[in-house]
Amino acid sequence: MFYSLLGIKVYLVLNKTDMRKSVNGLSVYVSDQIELDLFSGHLFVFCNKRRNILKILYWDKNGFCLWYKRLEKERFRWPCNESEVLEISSRELGWLLDGIDINQPTAYRYKKYSKIF
Repeated sequence: MFYSLLGIKVYLVLNKTDMRKSVNGLSVYVSDQIELDLFSGHLFVFCNKRRNILKILYWDKNGFCLWYKRLEKERFRWPCNESEVLEISSRELGWLLDGIDINQPTAYRYKKYSKIF
């Protein structure tokens, strides 16, 4: 799956999104409203009001890709946050796509060290 690639950032656009928007509408929103680099290859994830549809927009070498997922009975565990955009890890994106809350209380957090001893 594309979300397992290293070095790619994942941005959740937390505002509810009109899912009638396609590549053009979503790309204008990313560049004009949240002012992030649309051509970076990073993933921009959008969710509808009912939280049963996700769209992921990203740039791949020579064009935009739009990935779409609709749940038939369940809802995505979409985070509530005061900010407009939330950066998450690829592991958390996998959880979101599987219907699991991205704030796993039992998950191991990534550690960053600067020296060995």
